[in-house]
Amino acid sequence: MGRRRSMMSDQLKEEIAKELGFYDTVVRDGWGGITARDAGNMVTQAIKKANEQADNGGPGPNNQ
Repeated sequence: MGRRRSMMSDQLKEEIAKELGFYDTVVRDGWGGITARDAGNMVTQAIKKANEQADNGGPGPNNQ
């Protein structure tokens, strides 16, 4: 089975990795070098950011 295309932009992934403190691992080893826990925390943080953006009237299906 092939890999799925990422739903997050590279910029957002890098921003979250920096916030969570594992960006140095990404730079050194690539995205395959992060732990499953770090990947899960990154998804959780992305969801949190999306919810905050929606709550603040950010871009979305009903706020364009």
